[in-house]
Amino acid sequence: MEKKSFIANRNDKLANLLSGEGFSYNYASKLIRNKDVKVDGVRVKENIDVMVGSEVTVFFAENSIIEKFEVIFEDDNVLIIDKKAGIEVEGAEGLEGKIVGALAVHRLDRNTEGLLVMAKNVMARDELLEAFKNHNVEKRYIAEVVGKSSFKGELKKAYLVKDKTTSFVKIYNNYVKGAVEIATEFTTLKSNPTSSIVECKLITGKTHQIRAHLAYLGYPIIGDGKYGKNEDNKKFKQKWQKLYCYYLKFGKFENNLKYLSQKKFTKYPSWYSKN
Repeated sequence: MEKKSFIANRNDKLANLLSGEGFSYNYASKLIRNKDVKVDGVRVKENIDVMVGSEVTVFFAENSIIEKFEVIFEDDNVLIIDKKAGIEVEGAEGLEGKIVGALAVHRLDRNTEGLLVMAKNVMARDELLEAFKNHNVEKRYIAEVVGKSSFKGELKKAYLVKDKTTSFVKIYNNYVKGAVEIATEFTTLKSNPTSSIVECKLITGKTHQIRAHLAYLGYPIIGDGKYGKNEDNKKFKQKWQKLYCYYLKFGKFENNLKYLSQKKFTKYPSWYSKN
């Protein structure tokens, strides 16, 4: 058996707190029913209310914890997590199904990691959706790509066409029927003869925009099985695409989320060092 202890950072139901520590809600409920959870040293068998500051200890089978996300910021309205690769955002088996009462207001691909914003109530959902729609939230990504790039922060524009059946997108230099214009700023942070670390700032936010745009420019993301090359991914021995949303900055809010105005959140992926 494994053991994990943590201090409750808010007043909430026990199962919800366990979900925030990386357990699926269903598995958390099972642990509670089996009396495998202690609150302040006392075993419990019901999904009780837990007060902030209480110590929660959970006993679980080895390798059963999911740990597909880490909480970066949370209050009564907003939850910002660090999503790991290999998990969907939507659906019962995605984060929206595992984090009870939280709804994602933007998307990260299944194999893309990084900062994800979720709303915890209808008011926050509506304001955040409006903010993302109006580009009032700045998002930046870090990607490791194949090849030696030399981007200097320039704005790259192109046209994207999405195949709704396959969800595969194609990039064109000029407008074609059904295309939408995309724009991304790229800056090379590090480079060597075989790979480069590139910062990607989204100006528009279309399906697979960064992945497809970089591949079109000749620098596919390492580990990207859809827009990259299998031989490259095998050479770098990379299962997941090395694309990470590392930076979020909120613009100006006028209403209930005014306290978030100009706040920024940053977390770098484990495979990148600024030194």
